Amino acid sequence: MTDQALSQAARPGRFPRLPRPARFFALRRQRRQLRQLDAHLLRDLGLTRAQAEREAQKPFWDAPDWWK
Repeated sequence: MTDQALSQAARPGRFPRLPRPARFFALRRQRRQLRQLDAHLLRDLGLTRAQAEREAQKPFWDAPDWWK
């Protein structure tokens, strides 16, 4: 990875510059993992079970604006 790519990946709030399909697969995987978190981990994130379920049910193409 180049120095520029490393600096972009290390910025808070930025998703690493992966090809678009890879970003969508990563989002789908993260949403599945969110659904599997137990109550105390969700509390640590400041989420309710309902919020986590809503997020997990979103389609992979419904990415946050900061990912685009």
